[in-house]
Amino acid sequence: MARNRTRHDAAAGWTRLGTLPAAAFTLVALNGLYLALVAFGNITDFDTNWAFVQHVLAMGTTNFGAPEGTNLDPDVMWRAIGNETIQRSVYLAIIAWEAVTAALLLTAVVIAIGARRRNDGYRKARSLATIGLVMLVLLFFGGFIVIGGEWFQMWKSSAWNGLDPAFRNSVLALVTLVLLHLPSPHWAPPQTDA
Repeated sequence: MARNRTRHDAAAGWTRLGTLPAAAFTLVALNGLYLALVAFGNITDFDTNWAFVQHVLAMGTTNFGAPEGTNLDPDVMWRAIGNETIQRSVYLAIIAWEAVTAALLLTAVVIAIGARRRNDGYRKARSLATIGLVMLVLLFFGGFIVIGGEWFQMWKSSAWNGLDPAFRNSVLALVTLVLLHLPSPHWAPPQTDA
């Protein structure tokens, strides 16, 4: 009898991998890992993306591929930020935002993994993951697409245009957010025999 129960428990454990919580938190983990690697890269190879942020804020290449500083639209150039202290502060804020977001997402995954053992469902993990994913959307959709793309006219730059990767990151975060909030009986705490 005990042997059959062990086989049943092992089968039940294996089938949990095919549930919505497992799929959703796999995507949460991938978003968190991606952002942790981005933050790590920005810290350890500071100058690569520093140049990107500096050029976007300065708006010197918002001229559809003309030489830098030429054919710029005087009606929007007042938006440019050429002050290096402000540019560096923006870049450091982006890195800090990435690191905090990654930490929230990865912490949510750790809590989700332990949720079955604690018998409390996924409420805490889903809440943390939701906060992290919204932060990710705010960064890439709000920061890069809305502010960088439109306010700083990044869409006009052929040299310093990060709209495509920002769009991909936003969509991946939004898809994960939707999966995280789909209804499923697997989100509930496991029933215990009383």
